Amino acid sequence: MILEHALLTVRPGEQAAFEAAFTEARRFIATSPGFRRLTLSRCLERDTGYLLLVEWDRLEDHTEGFRGSAAYQQWRALLHSFYDPFPVVEHFTTVLTADPAA
Repeated sequence: MILEHALLTVRPGEQAAFEAAFTEARRFIATSPGFRRLTLSRCLERDTGYLLLVEWDRLEDHTEGFRGSAAYQQWRALLHSFYDPFPVVEHFTTVLTADPAA
């Protein structure tokens, strides 16, 4: 499993419109081969900050599959105009996990 991580900064005053656009855009990524799930979280300290985490089966499912698809063009058209600056997207693989002690 690959975890995609993007810190998103949305232009001030556009948070509600961004969240509405993301609600629509998520259907484009959700149908992509290799997509597992995503979470979009709003930052508590910065009202323009969001954290996007997306789980993929393989790195190529995101970098080649989704980004090379028509669905990505629709995703991009809905979301990319909200970002300032444009986010850096990175990918991670699990090294260690922990659960609450029994």
